[in-house]
Amino acid sequence: MRKIAILGSTGSIGTQTLEVVRANQDIQVAALAAGSNIVLLEKQIREFQPKLVCVWQEEQAAKLRGKIKDLSVQVVSGMEGLIQTAVVPQTELVVTAVVGMIGIRPTIAAIEEGKKIALANKETLVTAGHLIMPLAQKKQVSILPVDSEHSAVFQVLQGENKKEISRILLTASGGPFRGWTREEMEKIRPEDALKHPNWTMGKKITIDSATMVNKGLEVIEAKWLFGVDAGQIEVVVQPQSVIHSMVEFLDGGILAQLGTPDMKLPIQYALYYPQRRHLEGKRLDFAELGKITFEAPDLTNFRGLALAYQALERGGNIPTVLNAANELAVRRFLEGSIRFLEIPEIIEASMQAISYRDCPSVEQILETEQETYEWIESRW
Repeated sequence: MRKIAILGSTGSIGTQTLEVVRANQDIQVAALAAGSNIVLLEKQIREFQPKLVCVWQEEQAAKLRGKIKDLSVQVVSGMEGLIQTAVVPQTELVVTAVVGMIGIRPTIAAIEEGKKIALANKETLVTAGHLIMPLAQKKQVSILPVDSEHSAVFQVLQGENKKEISRILLTASGGPFRGWTREEMEKIRPEDALKHPNWTMGKKITIDSATMVNKGLEVIEAKWLFGVDAGQIEVVVQPQSVIHSMVEFLDGGILAQLGTPDMKLPIQYALYYPQRRHLEGKRLDFAELGKITFEAPDLTNFRGLALAYQALERGGNIPTVLNAANELAVRRFLEGSIRFLEIPEIIEASMQAISYRDCPSVEQILETEQETYEWIESRW
C-alpha cells in the first residue's frame, strides 16, 4: 500500500489525483492540505481518512475542526502546518499541487526527508530550481513531473541518455486566442479567457495558457528538470493537444508522447512510476483525428512566452519577478481591474524595475516576490 500526501487537494490537480486514488484502491492518503475550500476538504477527509490535514488560514482550520470533531484527524494551519503535512513520516511521495511560491518550503522539507516529489507546482522550479535540483540530487530524491508536457518528456527519456538530447520540443495548444491580433485581443474578458479549447484546469493556469505565460513557465521548468540550456528548448504550437511534447536527439531522431488531453495520465504515471496502470477514458483514434498540425508560436502578440525566455537567460531572481508579476496581474485581470493585454505589460515593466540578485536564497526569492508585488501595487 503506497502512502502519499497531497498539497493542494481541493484544486484541479488535487481532485484528479484523488480520482486516480479512488480508481486504484491501493494508495493510502496519509495527509491533505488545502487553501480555503473546507466544504470539499471535509468530503475528502471523510472518504480518504487522512490522519493529518492542513488548511492555510487558522480561522478556516478552526471551522474544519468543528465539522470533523467526530473523526480522529489532526488539523493544522499556515506554513508550519503545510510543512508538517509534507513530511508525515509514513508517506513515500508528496504531490505538490498548491498554487504559488508557498510550495517552495514544503517541497524542500519533503526532499530533505527523502520523499519522492510528484511536482505540479510550477513556482518551485521556476523560482528555486537552482536550489531544488541540487538538493534532490544530493538526497537521491526523484522529482516526477505532473505537467503533461514535462511528463511527456520524462516518459520519452526513459532508457535514453540525457547527454544525447539535442532539443526539447514543448508543445502548446495556443490557447483560446491562437491567431488573434493585438487589436482583436483588446476587449477580451475573463470569461472569454477561461474557455480553453482542450484542457479543463484551474482559473489561474487557464489564463496563463491564454497569455502563453504558462508555456514560458514550462520552458523554465524544463531547463531545471532535464538539465538543458535555454537554447535547447523550443515551443511548438500543436492545436489538437495530442502530442504532449517531443525530444530530438543528437542523431536527428525525434521521440514523442501522444494521448488524449487528460491530466489523469501524467498524474497516474507519477504516482506509480516506473509502473504503468490501466486508466479509464477515451483512447486516441487517429482515423477520427484525421491530422495533427503545427505552427510556430506568435511571440509578438503573445509577449508572455518571449518574456519567459528573457527571464531564463538573465537568471538569478528575474524568473521570480516574472512569476510574481504574472500572479498579481492575473489576479487583477480576473477581478476586472486591468485589461488582458496589460498582463504582459506589467510583467515586462516589473522585470525592468526590480534589482537583479544572483543565485538567490529562499529568503531572497520571497523578498523578491514581495518587492515585485509592492512595486506593481504602487503603479497599477
